[in-house]
Amino acid sequence: MIPNILSIAGSDPSGGAGIQADIKAISANGGYAMAVTTAVTAQNTRGVQAVQFVDHALVSAQIASIRDDIRIDAVKIGLLGNAAIIDVVAEVLMALSVPIVLDPVMVAKSGDRLLAPEVVKTLRAQLLPHATVLTPNLPEASDLLGVAEAKSPAEMEEQAKAILELGPGAVLLKGGHLASGHSPDLLATSQGLIWLDGPRHPTRNTHGTGCTLSAALATQLAHSHPLPEAARITKHFVSEAIRAADDLDVGEGSGPVHHFHGLWPKTAV
Repeated sequence: MIPNILSIAGSDPSGGAGIQADIKAISANGGYAMAVTTAVTAQNTRGVQAVQFVDHALVSAQIASIRDDIRIDAVKIGLLGNAAIIDVVAEVLMALSVPIVLDPVMVAKSGDRLLAPEVVKTLRAQLLPHATVLTPNLPEASDLLGVAEAKSPAEMEEQAKAILELGPGAVLLKGGHLASGHSPDLLATSQGLIWLDGPRHPTRNTHGTGCTLSAALATQLAHSHPLPEAARITKHFVSEAIRAADDLDVGEGSGPVHHFHGLWPKTAV
C-alpha cells in the first residue's frame, strides 16, 4: 500500500523548498503527497522577499478537509509562522497516531528569518512533545536551546541530548553547518546516539535540504522502517540529491537539490 503523507508547511514559488520540495521528496520516496499551506512566500534562489501567513482558521479548515476524507499515514511539519497556527496544528496532532516529523523552520538558507524569536517558545512548548522526530540544523538547535551554535561533534552530542529532554521522541541533528570535510548527522533517541556520516559534495545548490530531509524521513517512517533505518535511507537520498544538484540549472543563487536524481536520466556534461 502506498502511504499518504501530509506536509504542513509554507509555499516556495521557486520550487526548491517548502511544500513544493516536500511533494517532490515524498513522491521520490514512494509516498502520495498532500499539502496544507501555512504561508505564501515570495522567494527565489537568492532569498525571501515577502511572507504572508495564512489565517489559522483556514489552516485548520485545510487539515479538516483532508482528515474527513483521506487516511493520513505520516505528517511532516515545516514553516508555521505564528502562535495561532502552531496552536491549531498542535491540536490536530494530539488526535493522530502516526509518525510526525517536525522540521523547526526558523531561518531560510539565504539567512532570512522566517520565525520570530518570540514564537520559538510556543513551538518548543506546543509541538516538540508531539514530534516523533525533530530535525533541526545547528542554527535551529541553537535557537531552541538558547545557546551558541555547536562547532564540534562533541557539542552536537550535548545539544542533541538537551533537545531530547524537551520532549520529542527523537532528534535528528543535522551537521551540514559544521566546518568539516564531511557531513555528519546525529540521531538521538532514548536508546542512545547514532552517527550518520556522509560526504560533503562541493555545490552551492543546497536550497531546500532541510525540507527534503524531513519529508523523505516522514515517508520512510510511513513505509514502516524502524527509525535508524529510515534515517539512513533518508540520509543517502538527500546526499545523492545534493550530489546531483548541479545537473539542474535553476536560478542564480543557491539552487535546489535534485529530488528525482534516481528517476531522471543524467544530464550530459
